[in-house]
Amino acid sequence: MKTWIKSLIVAALVTCTGYAALTPAAQQRSASTPESVGVSTERLGRLHQAMQMFVDRHEAGGIVTLIARDGKVVDVHASGFQDVESRTPMKTDTIFRIASMSKPITTVAVMMLYEEGTLLLTDPVSKFIPAFKTSTVMSADGTTTPARRGITIRDLLSHRSGITYGFLNNGPVGNAYRKEGIADGLTVMPTSLADAIDKLAAAPLVSQPGAAWNYSLSTDVLGRVVEVVSGKSFDVFLRDRIFVPLGMTDTSFEVPDAKVARFATAYAPDGAGGIRPMKDPESFGNAVFSPGVSYKPGKKYFSGGAGLTSTAGDYARFCQMLLDGGTAGATRLLSPKTIELMTLSHTSDLPPVGGLLGPGTAFGLGVQVTTDIAATQTMGSNGLYGWSGIYGTVFWVDPKEKLVAIMMVQRYPGSPVAAAFRPLVYQALVK
Repeated sequence: MKTWIKSLIVAALVTCTGYAALTPAAQQRSASTPESVGVSTERLGRLHQAMQMFVDRHEAGGIVTLIARDGKVVDVHASGFQDVESRTPMKTDTIFRIASMSKPITTVAVMMLYEEGTLLLTDPVSKFIPAFKTSTVMSADGTTTPARRGITIRDLLSHRSGITYGFLNNGPVGNAYRKEGIADGLTVMPTSLADAIDKLAAAPLVSQPGAAWNYSLSTDVLGRVVEVVSGKSFDVFLRDRIFVPLGMTDTSFEVPDAKVARFATAYAPDGAGGIRPMKDPESFGNAVFSPGVSYKPGKKYFSGGAGLTSTAGDYARFCQMLLDGGTAGATRLLSPKTIELMTLSHTSDLPPVGGLLGPGTAFGLGVQVTTDIAATQTMGSNGLYGWSGIYGTVFWVDPKEKLVAIMMVQRYPGSPVAAAFRPLVYQALVK
Protein backbone atom coordinates (compact mmCIF):
# COMPACT_ATOMS: atom_id res chain seq x y z
CA MET A 1 0.00 0.00 0.00
CA LYS A 2 1.74 3.15 -1.25
CA THR A 3 0.23 5.58 1.24
CA TRP A 4 1.21 3.63 4.40
CA ILE A 5 3.61 6.29 5.59
CA LYS A 6 1.14 9.16 5.22
CA SER A 7 -1.19 8.15 7.99
CA LEU A 8 0.23 5.33 10.09
CA ILE A 9 0.93 7.15 13.35
CA VAL A 10 0.18 4.37 15.76
CA ALA A 11 0.64 6.24 19.00
CA ALA A 12 -1.86 8.90 17.96
CA LEU A 13 -4.47 6.74 16.32
CA VAL A 14 -4.39 3.56 18.37
CA THR A 15 -5.41 2.97 21.94
CA CYS A 16 -4.16 -0.01 23.89
CA THR A 17 -6.90 -2.18 22.44
CA GLY A 18 -7.70 -0.12 19.37
CA TYR A 19 -6.94 -0.11 15.68
CA ALA A 20 -6.21 2.24 12.81
CA ALA A 21 -6.61 2.35 9.06
CA LEU A 22 -3.40 3.16 7.25
CA THR A 23 -4.87 5.52 4.69
CA PRO A 24 -7.89 7.83 4.39
CA ALA A 25 -8.83 6.05 1.16
CA ALA A 26 -8.88 2.69 2.88
CA GLN A 27 -10.96 4.16 5.68
CA GLN A 28 -13.52 5.38 3.15
CA ARG A 29 -13.74 1.96 1.50
CA SER A 30 -14.55 0.18 4.75
CA ALA A 31 -14.64 0.79 8.45
CA SER A 32 -11.20 0.30 9.96
CA THR A 33 -12.22 -2.61 12.14
CA PRO A 34 -10.52 -5.97 12.55
CA GLU A 35 -13.52 -7.56 10.86
CA SER A 36 -12.98 -5.41 7.75
CA VAL A 37 -9.79 -7.41 7.07
CA GLY A 38 -10.95 -10.80 8.30
CA VAL A 39 -9.77 -10.55 11.91
CA SER A 40 -12.10 -11.32 14.82
CA THR A 41 -12.32 -8.71 17.55
CA GLU A 42 -13.60 -11.35 19.94
CA ARG A 43 -10.68 -13.64 19.20
CA LEU A 44 -8.20 -10.80 19.60
CA GLY A 45 -9.44 -10.77 23.18
CA ARG A 46 -7.84 -14.19 23.62
CA LEU A 47 -4.50 -12.72 22.55
CA HIS A 48 -4.83 -9.86 25.02
CA GLN A 49 -5.83 -12.20 27.86
CA ALA A 50 -2.91 -14.53 27.16
CA MET A 51 -0.40 -11.66 27.19
CA GLN A 52 -1.83 -10.49 30.52
CA MET A 53 -1.41 -14.03 31.88
CA PHE A 54 2.34 -13.88 31.20
CA VAL A 55 2.43 -10.66 33.20
CA ASP A 56 0.26 -12.03 36.01
CA ARG A 57 2.50 -15.11 36.31
CA HIS A 58 5.53 -12.79 36.53
CA GLU A 59 7.05 -14.33 33.42
CA ALA A 60 7.24 -10.93 31.75
CA GLY A 61 7.10 -7.37 32.99
CA GLY A 62 5.06 -6.03 30.09
CA ILE A 63 4.26 -6.77 26.47
CA VAL A 64 3.18 -4.85 23.38
CA THR A 65 1.61 -6.69 20.44
CA LEU A 66 0.71 -5.31 17.02
CA ILE A 67 -1.20 -6.89 14.13
CA ALA A 68 -1.62 -5.37 10.68
CA ARG A 69 -3.47 -6.91 7.76
CA ASP A 70 -4.18 -5.63 4.26
CA GLY A 71 -2.22 -2.49 5.08
CA LYS A 72 -4.20 -1.65 8.22
CA VAL A 73 -3.06 -1.82 11.81
CA VAL A 74 -6.09 -3.49 13.38
CA ASP A 75 -4.76 -4.17 16.86
CA VAL A 76 -2.10 -2.66 19.10
CA HIS A 77 -2.25 -3.79 22.71
CA ALA A 78 -0.13 -3.07 25.77
CA SER A 79 -0.11 -5.40 28.77
CA GLY A 80 1.60 -5.04 32.13
CA PHE A 81 4.35 -2.63 32.98
CA GLN A 82 7.18 -0.87 31.24
CA ASP A 83 8.86 -0.92 34.66
CA VAL A 84 7.45 -3.29 37.26
CA GLU A 85 9.15 -1.74 40.28
CA SER A 86 7.73 1.75 39.69
CA ARG A 87 4.45 0.34 38.32
CA THR A 88 4.90 2.40 35.16
CA PRO A 89 2.28 1.05 32.73
CA MET A 90 3.39 -0.45 29.46
CA LYS A 91 2.35 1.80 26.56
CA THR A 92 2.04 1.20 22.86
CA ASP A 93 4.85 3.69 22.18
CA THR A 94 7.30 2.18 24.68
CA ILE A 95 10.83 1.82 23.30
CA PHE A 96 12.40 -1.65 23.29
CA ARG A 97 15.83 -3.14 22.67
CA ILE A 98 15.15 -5.08 19.46
CA ALA A 99 18.61 -6.73 19.33
CA SER A 100 18.71 -9.15 16.38
CA MET A 101 15.61 -7.60 14.84
CA SER A 102 18.23 -5.04 13.78
CA LYS A 103 19.51 -7.58 11.23
CA PRO A 104 16.69 -7.24 8.67
CA ILE A 105 17.13 -3.45 8.77
CA THR A 106 20.86 -3.77 8.09
CA THR A 107 20.05 -6.21 5.29
CA VAL A 108 17.77 -3.66 3.64
CA ALA A 109 20.59 -1.09 3.81
CA VAL A 110 22.94 -3.52 2.03
CA MET A 111 20.35 -4.43 -0.59
CA MET A 112 19.75 -0.75 -1.32
CA LEU A 113 23.45 -0.42 -2.15
CA TYR A 114 23.22 -3.62 -4.20
CA GLU A 115 20.40 -2.10 -6.24
CA GLU A 116 22.52 1.01 -6.82
CA GLY A 117 25.32 -1.09 -8.30
CA THR A 118 27.90 -0.16 -5.66
CA LEU A 119 28.33 -3.76 -4.50
CA LEU A 120 27.46 -7.28 -5.64
CA LEU A 121 26.42 -10.21 -3.51
CA THR A 122 29.33 -12.11 -5.02
CA ASP A 123 31.87 -9.46 -4.00
CA PRO A 124 34.45 -10.59 -1.44
CA VAL A 125 34.15 -8.59 1.76
CA SER A 126 37.91 -7.97 1.49
CA LYS A 127 37.12 -5.64 -1.41
CA PHE A 128 35.70 -3.24 1.16
CA ILE A 129 37.51 -4.37 4.33
CA PRO A 130 41.07 -5.46 3.40
CA ALA A 131 41.63 -7.08 6.81
CA PHE A 132 39.55 -10.05 5.58
CA LYS A 133 42.08 -10.96 2.86
CA THR A 134 43.89 -13.49 5.05
CA SER A 135 41.08 -15.37 6.83
CA THR A 136 41.90 -18.68 8.47
CA VAL A 137 39.68 -21.52 9.68
CA MET A 138 40.22 -23.07 13.12
CA SER A 139 39.44 -26.74 13.74
CA ALA A 140 38.24 -28.27 16.98
CA ASP A 141 41.81 -29.06 18.04
CA GLY A 142 42.85 -25.44 17.68
CA THR A 143 44.88 -25.79 14.47
CA THR A 144 44.24 -23.34 11.62
CA THR A 145 44.23 -23.58 7.84
CA PRO A 146 43.79 -20.85 5.23
CA ALA A 147 40.23 -20.21 4.05
CA ARG A 148 39.64 -21.83 0.66
CA ARG A 149 38.00 -18.68 -0.63
CA GLY A 150 37.08 -15.23 0.56
CA ILE A 151 33.90 -14.41 2.47
CA THR A 152 31.31 -12.85 0.15
CA ILE A 153 28.57 -10.33 0.86
CA ARG A 154 26.02 -13.11 0.38
CA ASP A 155 27.86 -15.24 2.94
CA LEU A 156 27.49 -12.42 5.44
CA LEU A 157 23.79 -11.88 4.66
CA SER A 158 22.99 -15.59 4.97
CA HIS A 159 25.29 -16.35 7.94
CA ARG A 160 27.47 -18.68 5.89
CA SER A 161 30.63 -16.64 6.43
CA GLY A 162 32.33 -18.84 9.03
CA ILE A 163 32.10 -15.99 11.54
CA THR A 164 30.26 -16.85 14.77
CA TYR A 165 29.06 -15.24 18.01
CA GLY A 166 31.33 -15.66 21.01
CA PHE A 167 28.40 -16.36 23.32
CA LEU A 168 27.28 -19.23 21.07
CA ASN A 169 30.70 -20.84 20.74
CA ASN A 170 32.44 -22.58 23.65
CA GLY A 171 35.21 -23.96 21.45
CA PRO A 172 38.57 -22.60 20.29
CA VAL A 173 37.03 -19.90 18.07
CA GLY A 174 34.82 -18.58 20.85
CA ASN A 175 37.81 -18.62 23.18
CA ALA A 176 39.79 -16.63 20.63
CA TYR A 177 36.97 -14.05 20.47
CA ARG A 178 36.96 -13.69 24.24
CA LYS A 179 40.76 -13.46 24.44
CA GLU A 180 40.78 -10.62 21.90
CA GLY A 181 37.81 -8.79 23.42
CA ILE A 182 35.46 -9.34 20.48
CA ALA A 183 32.00 -8.54 21.85
CA ASP A 184 28.57 -9.53 20.55
CA GLY A 185 27.08 -6.06 20.12
CA LEU A 186 25.13 -6.24 23.38
CA THR A 187 27.45 -4.31 25.67
CA VAL A 188 29.55 -1.15 25.68
CA MET A 189 32.22 -1.08 22.98
CA PRO A 190 34.84 1.66 23.39
CA THR A 191 36.19 1.24 19.85
CA SER A 192 34.77 2.37 16.54
CA LEU A 193 32.94 0.00 14.22
CA ALA A 194 35.89 0.15 11.80
CA ASP A 195 38.46 -0.87 14.43
CA ALA A 196 36.24 -3.57 15.94
CA ILE A 197 35.56 -5.20 12.57
CA ASP A 198 39.27 -5.19 11.69
CA LYS A 199 39.87 -7.05 14.97
CA LEU A 200 37.12 -9.53 14.11
CA ALA A 201 38.69 -10.08 10.68
CA ALA A 202 41.92 -11.21 12.37
CA ALA A 203 40.09 -13.88 14.39
CA PRO A 204 39.74 -17.42 13.01
CA LEU A 205 36.60 -18.68 11.31
CA VAL A 206 34.59 -21.58 12.68
CA SER A 207 34.00 -23.09 9.21
CA GLN A 208 34.99 -22.55 5.60
CA PRO A 209 33.12 -19.66 3.96
CA GLY A 210 29.88 -20.91 2.44
CA ALA A 211 30.15 -24.38 3.95
CA ALA A 212 27.87 -24.11 6.99
CA TRP A 213 25.27 -21.91 8.68
CA ASN A 214 26.56 -20.21 11.82
CA TYR A 215 24.55 -17.41 13.41
CA SER A 216 27.05 -14.65 13.80
CA LEU A 217 28.52 -11.18 13.89
CA SER A 218 28.31 -11.19 10.08
CA THR A 219 25.65 -8.48 10.19
CA ASP A 220 27.93 -6.22 12.20
CA VAL A 221 30.48 -6.64 9.40
CA LEU A 222 27.77 -5.59 6.93
CA GLY A 223 27.29 -2.38 8.90
CA ARG A 224 30.94 -1.56 8.28
CA VAL A 225 30.53 -2.45 4.58
CA VAL A 226 27.69 0.08 4.38
CA GLU A 227 29.99 2.72 5.86
CA VAL A 228 32.78 2.03 3.38
CA VAL A 229 30.54 1.88 0.32
CA SER A 230 28.29 4.83 1.18
CA GLY A 231 30.87 7.12 2.76
CA LYS A 232 28.51 7.71 5.69
CA SER A 233 28.66 6.40 9.24
CA PHE A 234 26.30 3.46 9.61
CA ASP A 235 23.92 5.21 11.99
CA VAL A 236 23.60 8.18 9.66
CA PHE A 237 22.96 5.96 6.63
CA LEU A 238 20.14 4.13 8.41
CA ARG A 239 18.65 7.41 9.62
CA ASP A 240 18.77 9.15 6.25
CA ARG A 241 17.94 6.27 3.93
CA ILE A 242 15.52 4.13 5.99
CA PHE A 243 14.25 5.69 9.21
CA VAL A 244 13.38 9.15 7.90
CA PRO A 245 11.62 7.90 4.73
CA LEU A 246 9.62 5.40 6.78
CA GLY A 247 8.81 7.81 9.59
CA MET A 248 10.59 5.59 12.14
CA THR A 249 11.15 8.46 14.55
CA ASP A 250 11.84 6.26 17.60
CA THR A 251 14.30 3.83 16.00
CA SER A 252 17.96 4.43 16.80
CA PHE A 253 21.15 3.01 18.28
CA GLU A 254 20.74 5.45 21.16
CA VAL A 255 17.95 6.46 23.53
CA PRO A 256 18.30 10.20 24.21
CA ASP A 257 17.52 11.67 27.60
CA ALA A 258 14.20 13.03 26.31
CA LYS A 259 13.00 9.47 25.57
CA VAL A 260 14.45 7.55 28.53
CA ALA A 261 11.08 7.70 30.31
CA ARG A 262 9.67 5.54 27.48
CA PHE A 263 12.52 2.97 27.55
CA ALA A 264 11.39 -0.45 28.85
CA THR A 265 13.30 -2.08 31.69
CA ALA A 266 15.05 -5.34 30.78
CA TYR A 267 14.36 -8.33 33.01
CA ALA A 268 15.86 -11.71 33.84
CA PRO A 269 14.58 -14.67 35.91
CA ASP A 270 14.91 -14.11 39.65
CA GLY A 271 15.48 -17.80 40.47
CA ALA A 272 12.15 -18.09 42.30
CA GLY A 273 9.81 -18.26 39.34
CA GLY A 274 9.57 -14.53 38.78
CA ILE A 275 11.65 -11.80 37.18
CA ARG A 276 14.05 -9.08 38.33
CA PRO A 277 15.65 -6.11 36.57
CA MET A 278 18.84 -7.01 34.72
CA LYS A 279 22.07 -5.64 36.10
CA ASP A 280 24.24 -3.36 34.00
CA PRO A 281 26.46 -5.01 32.97
CA GLU A 282 25.41 -8.62 33.53
CA SER A 283 26.73 -11.91 32.19
CA PHE A 284 24.82 -15.08 31.39
CA GLY A 285 27.39 -17.70 30.48
CA ASN A 286 29.46 -16.16 27.69
CA ALA A 287 26.86 -13.49 26.88
CA VAL A 288 27.55 -10.03 28.31
CA PHE A 289 24.72 -7.48 28.36
CA SER A 290 24.68 -3.78 29.13
CA PRO A 291 20.96 -2.97 28.92
CA GLY A 292 21.27 0.68 29.89
CA VAL A 293 24.70 2.23 29.42
CA SER A 294 25.24 0.79 25.94
CA TYR A 295 22.22 2.74 24.63
CA LYS A 296 23.35 6.13 25.92
CA PRO A 297 24.30 8.82 23.39
CA GLY A 298 27.94 9.06 22.35
CA LYS A 299 28.56 5.46 21.32
CA LYS A 300 31.09 4.62 18.61
CA TYR A 301 30.18 1.05 17.77
CA PHE A 302 26.91 0.69 15.83
CA SER A 303 25.97 -2.98 15.83
CA GLY A 304 24.01 -3.84 12.70
CA GLY A 305 23.23 -7.21 14.20
CA ALA A 306 22.02 -6.28 17.67
CA GLY A 307 22.21 -2.58 18.46
CA LEU A 308 18.93 -0.89 17.59
CA THR A 309 15.99 0.20 19.72
CA SER A 310 12.50 0.70 18.32
CA THR A 311 8.76 0.69 19.01
CA ALA A 312 6.07 -1.65 17.75
CA GLY A 313 4.67 1.12 15.56
CA ASP A 314 8.04 2.01 14.04
CA TYR A 315 8.89 -1.59 13.29
CA ALA A 316 5.47 -2.08 11.72
CA ARG A 317 6.31 0.64 9.20
CA PHE A 318 9.46 -1.26 8.26
CA CYS A 319 7.58 -4.56 7.93
CA GLN A 320 4.81 -2.99 5.87
CA MET A 321 7.43 -1.60 3.48
CA LEU A 322 8.67 -5.14 2.92
CA LEU A 323 5.15 -6.50 2.49
CA ASP A 324 4.31 -3.69 0.05
CA GLY A 325 7.20 -4.62 -2.22
CA GLY A 326 9.65 -1.97 -1.05
CA THR A 327 7.47 1.14 -1.05
CA ALA A 328 6.92 3.67 1.69
CA GLY A 329 4.40 6.26 0.63
CA ALA A 330 5.77 7.91 -2.49
CA THR A 331 9.27 6.63 -1.72
CA ARG A 332 10.59 3.30 -2.95
CA LEU A 333 13.37 1.78 -0.86
CA LEU A 334 13.68 -1.53 -2.73
CA SER A 335 12.38 -3.36 -5.76
CA PRO A 336 9.87 -6.18 -5.21
CA LYS A 337 12.37 -8.53 -6.89
CA THR A 338 14.99 -7.62 -4.30
CA ILE A 339 12.62 -8.48 -1.47
CA GLU A 340 11.79 -11.72 -3.27
CA LEU A 341 15.52 -12.55 -3.33
CA MET A 342 15.86 -11.70 0.37
CA THR A 343 12.99 -13.98 1.36
CA LEU A 344 14.01 -17.10 -0.55
CA SER A 345 16.03 -19.85 1.11
CA HIS A 346 19.78 -19.30 0.82
CA THR A 347 20.60 -22.40 2.85
CA SER A 348 18.73 -25.06 0.85
CA ASP A 349 21.99 -26.67 -0.30
CA LEU A 350 23.08 -27.29 3.30
CA PRO A 351 22.01 -30.15 5.57
CA PRO A 352 19.05 -29.21 7.82
CA VAL A 353 20.37 -26.48 10.08
CA GLY A 354 18.20 -27.01 13.16
CA GLY A 355 19.11 -25.18 16.36
CA LEU A 356 18.10 -21.54 16.13
CA LEU A 357 16.21 -22.05 12.88
CA GLY A 358 14.19 -25.13 13.73
CA PRO A 359 12.44 -27.60 11.41
CA GLY A 360 10.58 -26.40 8.34
CA THR A 361 12.60 -23.21 8.04
CA ALA A 362 15.65 -21.91 6.23
CA PHE A 363 17.58 -18.65 6.18
CA GLY A 364 17.28 -16.05 3.48
CA LEU A 365 19.17 -12.76 3.42
CA GLY A 366 18.77 -11.34 6.91
CA VAL A 367 15.54 -13.21 7.72
CA GLN A 368 14.32 -16.68 8.60
CA VAL A 369 12.05 -18.16 5.93
CA THR A 370 9.35 -20.81 6.42
CA THR A 371 9.60 -23.53 3.79
CA ASP A 372 7.38 -26.26 5.31
CA ILE A 373 4.75 -24.93 7.69
CA ALA A 374 3.67 -28.42 8.80
CA ALA A 375 7.21 -29.23 9.92
CA THR A 376 7.31 -26.08 12.08
CA GLN A 377 4.42 -27.47 14.16
CA THR A 378 2.80 -24.05 14.46
CA MET A 379 0.49 -21.87 12.41
CA GLY A 380 1.52 -19.71 9.48
CA SER A 381 2.16 -20.01 5.76
CA ASN A 382 4.93 -21.20 3.52
CA GLY A 383 6.87 -18.10 2.54
CA LEU A 384 6.42 -16.42 5.92
CA TYR A 385 9.59 -14.61 6.99
CA GLY A 386 10.84 -12.80 10.08
CA TRP A 387 13.21 -13.00 13.01
CA SER A 388 13.50 -12.39 16.73
CA GLY A 389 15.72 -10.62 19.26
CA ILE A 390 17.67 -11.93 22.23
CA TYR A 391 15.60 -9.79 24.64
CA GLY A 392 12.47 -11.70 23.55
CA THR A 393 11.06 -9.57 20.72
CA VAL A 394 9.75 -11.24 17.55
CA PHE A 395 8.17 -10.29 14.22
CA TRP A 396 7.02 -11.91 11.04
CA VAL A 397 5.55 -10.98 7.68
CA ASP A 398 3.14 -13.41 6.01
CA PRO A 399 2.72 -12.38 2.34
CA LYS A 400 0.01 -14.99 1.71
CA GLU A 401 -2.17 -13.55 4.47
CA LYS A 402 -0.99 -9.93 3.91
CA LEU A 403 -0.13 -9.98 7.59
CA VAL A 404 2.40 -8.25 9.84
CA ALA A 405 2.73 -9.38 13.46
CA ILE A 406 5.06 -7.90 16.09
CA MET A 407 5.55 -8.75 19.75
CA MET A 408 7.76 -6.65 22.02
CA VAL A 409 8.95 -7.83 25.43
CA GLN A 410 12.18 -7.41 27.43
CA ARG A 411 13.32 -10.59 29.14
CA TYR A 412 16.45 -12.71 28.84
CA PRO A 413 16.98 -15.60 28.71
CA GLY A 414 14.19 -17.83 27.49
CA SER A 415 11.20 -15.54 27.08
CA PRO A 416 8.18 -17.86 26.77
CA VAL A 417 5.96 -15.31 25.04
CA ALA A 418 7.04 -15.67 21.39
CA ALA A 419 5.98 -19.30 20.96
CA ALA A 420 2.49 -18.55 22.26
CA PHE A 421 2.14 -15.37 20.21
CA ARG A 422 2.13 -17.12 16.82
CA PRO A 423 -0.99 -19.33 17.27
CA LEU A 424 -2.77 -16.57 19.17
CA VAL A 425 -2.41 -14.29 16.16
CA TYR A 426 -3.53 -16.84 13.59
CA GLN A 427 -6.52 -18.06 15.57
CA ALA A 428 -7.87 -14.51 15.29
CA LEU A 429 -7.88 -14.68 11.48
CA VAL A 430 -11.36 -15.77 10.39
CA LYS A 431 -11.06 -15.29 6.65
